[in-house]
Amino acid sequence: IIDKIGLRAPHVVRASFNRPNLFYRVEPKSEIERQLLEFLKNHEDEAGIIYRTTRDSVDATAAFLASHGIKALPYHAGLSAETRERNQEAFNRDEVSVIVATIAFGMGIDKSNVRFVVHADLPRHIEGYYQETGRAGRDGEPAHCRLYFSRGDIPKIRYFIDRVQDEHERAISLEKLNQTVRFASHNVCRRRQLLAFFGEAYPEDNCAACDICT
Repeated sequence: IIDKIGLRAPHVVRASFNRPNLFYRVEPKSEIERQLLEFLKNHEDEAGIIYRTTRDSVDATAAFLASHGIKALPYHAGLSAETRERNQEAFNRDEVSVIVATIAFGMGIDKSNVRFVVHADLPRHIEGYYQETGRAGRDGEPAHCRLYFSRGDIPKIRYFIDRVQDEHERAISLEKLNQTVRFASHNVCRRRQLLAFFGEAYPEDNCAACDICT
């Protein structure tokens, strides 16, 4: 921005990317629907977002959860604008506790009491993962960020990357995918990895709020 609009010696304030109230955990993905049910049993009556990659998986997961008595609604770009608005408002007003969504959901969300964000599929890049998990715990209270990781998700994302025509863009997308895989598979403090991605060094030896450090 400084470069584009030609600012001369501007005063720059850079805030920390750290969200100390968020707990980051990565779990191996096996039977995702069963795993989601088990997770939600421990988060009854809490508001949360479950992210899925495709519209079909959003619809299937929302229907599965609803069939097990969980107040869940879908959100993706394939739904009508009226349905999306209605479902989002139901979530905002706590009429439903869980919204199952693609990344189309969340840009206009300013709901402070989201207690968990679950990624049931591997995110394509760390920026998106950080932004989506950042919708949890905006009230400053503890919130949980769960990622279910399976290497079986990698070819699905590679399929979309391989269809990118521009060779340079394709290489960038592939490196971003590799960064996400490293985040999910390395036994290094999740918080330290996230902050390092944004050029910030985490000063503590133990963050006490991720699955590696605890």
